[in-house]
Amino acid sequence: MATHFEQSLQRDIDRIRTKIGEMAALSERGLRDCIKALAEKNRVLAFSVILRDNRIDALEKEVDRLCLEFIARQQPVAGPLRLAYATIRINLELERIGDYAESIARQVLKLTSMDGKVPVERFAEIANLTIPMLHDAVESFVKQDAELARKTIETEERVDALKDQLNSDLMQLNRENKIPVDSLNALMMIARHFERVSDQARNICIEVLYMCTGEYSRHKDATTSRLIFLDKHNSCCSQMAEAIAKSRNLPHFVFASAGLEPTTVDPKTTRFLSEKGLDVTQQSSKGIDQIPDFDRYQLIVALAPEAKKAFPKPPTKVVCLDWSVLDPSKVEGSPLEIKAAYESTFQFLHAHIRDLVEAVLGDKFE
Repeated sequence: MATHFEQSLQRDIDRIRTKIGEMAALSERGLRDCIKALAEKNRVLAFSVILRDNRIDALEKEVDRLCLEFIARQQPVAGPLRLAYATIRINLELERIGDYAESIARQVLKLTSMDGKVPVERFAEIANLTIPMLHDAVESFVKQDAELARKTIETEERVDALKDQLNSDLMQLNRENKIPVDSLNALMMIARHFERVSDQARNICIEVLYMCTGEYSRHKDATTSRLIFLDKHNSCCSQMAEAIAKSRNLPHFVFASAGLEPTTVDPKTTRFLSEKGLDVTQQSSKGIDQIPDFDRYQLIVALAPEAKKAFPKPPTKVVCLDWSVLDPSKVEGSPLEIKAAYESTFQFLHAHIRDLVEAVLGDKFE
């Protein structure tokens, strides 16, 4: 027969799990309503999702309170302590998912007043992968099912691939003048947020594995160095830097670029890089919120003064570098003068990237 302490412990645990289940149910409902609102151009449903986010925020605070009271009152050890720690982390992931649902709903509101046919079936496809993934992640927490958590993690790669294909299809529709640029940006943001939901679901599963087994795999890719180049529009300098970095074909490095206010890639930059043997014809300009796992990048390089706004506030372990450089796409003059400007920026970036990579590699083996 369970002791009074064991009964009290289990009662607190059940209360915490119930609240997590409520948060997850609200998040799932919000995501499903977003897809329905997108398909029907239903503003009322979109507004409901936005308003419902307040309930998720309130539940997040309540779960935090319950976890802290649980730790203080029960003074748990081993499994129960891991459960409390994992719950606090999962609580944060679910709150973020609620934020993504709200943001998707705001993008849907923009689309209700725009022309062009939305490829709803493609968005339903990514939602039908992402939402069950979220459900299974939370189910693995409630049932303490490590095997379900492991299986659920595997779905993330399929979501990533589907998002990439969806973005390519949207770009093609835009080139064919079937959807305007404003609609393109909103639709790509929706796809991005659904992909981010899958990332958060993966994180929940990682916490479940820790809770159930003590295995903590969140930092298994610690040997990978992630470096991102930022400027204002992600149309010239940052695209150039990403192309140069990727051309080095370095294992254990991930390179990306983004802009504070992304526009289209500068055609002169595309032609110049082509002459250097670097093909960026398939690249599109991206905002920071379109970069998968932006918070996992250890090095951020600003190529324009305004890009420093994206530097994380101290204290931080992220290495932030200011390489503000001339944007050759803004240079006016003769063709020779313009080409010289591109060449100067290219050589600057090439040398700095080479030296930074060598420093990173040297630091790894010292």
